[in-house]
Amino acid sequence: MASPGRQGAAGGGSSGGALSTRGGSGARRMKWALELSLGNTRSRGERQGGQGDVVYPIGYSEKPVPDTSIQETDKNLVEKRCWDVALGPLKQIPMNLFIMYMSGNTISIFPIMMVCMMAWRPIQALMSMSATFKLLESSSQQWLQGLVYLIGNLLGSALAIYKCQSMGLLPTHSSDWLAFIEPPQRLEILGGGMVL
Repeated sequence: MASPGRQGAAGGGSSGGALSTRGGSGARRMKWALELSLGNTRSRGERQGGQGDVVYPIGYSEKPVPDTSIQETDKNLVEKRCWDVALGPLKQIPMNLFIMYMSGNTISIFPIMMVCMMAWRPIQALMSMSATFKLLESSSQQWLQGLVYLIGNLLGSALAIYKCQSMGLLPTHSSDWLAFIEPPQRLEILGGGMVL
């Protein structure tokens, strides 16, 4: 005598690995039953051809899996990633302004280190612009993103120069160039008489 699940599968006429429901009246109703003993739907001749009686696991498919590489390189994700790269220098400007305010205008080790970092990062980014443009090649707005990246780095450099100016590190006054000013030439020589 077969189990209730087998009776439901046999009564429903379903093939192996199929989900069957038991209809009809009975003392015990099963919500569903899964019959695994009839797993292979191939004919007896195919089984004897060397394949053996293989029961496929649930969810197995003999069809090839479609190529999903196109779905992985979604255009929206590529555009978002390229805009994140392009807007990176502009996103650093508010933090640089806060650090400039907190460090003050005194000449000490912390403000000097901060100014050096603020000046070196944009210069380093401008020197590696070709690598950044290679990252942006997959975007349809490559030139606009490159321009935004360039403007962000130039603004970072301008902030560093402004901080140097406010600290008095830039030679913008005439008194900063006194070592290079030649002494004035005498236009006339006066001599006094001898007093006896």
